[in-house]
Amino acid sequence: NTGGGFAGDTGAAPEAVCLPLDPDFSKISGAAYARMHGAEFKSNFFSSNSAGQDLPCAVCRVKKASSIIMIPGKNRCYTGWNMEYHGYLSSGRYDHSASSSYICVDINPEYVTGGSSNKNDGKHFYEVFAICGSLNCPPYHNDYPMTCVVCSK
Repeated sequence: NTGGGFAGDTGAAPEAVCLPLDPDFSKISGAAYARMHGAEFKSNFFSSNSAGQDLPCAVCRVKKASSIIMIPGKNRCYTGWNMEYHGYLSSGRYDHSASSSYICVDINPEYVTGGSSNKNDGKHFYEVFAICGSLNCPPYHNDYPMTCVVCSK
């Protein structure tokens, strides 16, 4: 499963992490000054029923590749690179308190089984749109959802 800081917490960690399905705990109490929450899609952009679905975690592991890169704004790799998957760029919402990182969500996203509770207490993922200004348009287009591709070499 994917986890991270709560979108409404100003001090939340920005990156999403892969959480094991079989966690180990050495202590059972302490102060909760830093927190880990589950992660959810917060819109139906990724598929017709994606809002509220929990994100599974994926690790890109490629044999005989020394470099892996996520390229925002592309849906295919440059010459000499191998495509692992492509999809849409995702991150936290711009007006939420917590920082977030960009991730590439597969064009056909998967969900955590039984993870459709649509709670608002976790790390949230939304589609990313291009915004013209300091981002040159063209070649970008204002308010277009951004694609992404993960490539290896």
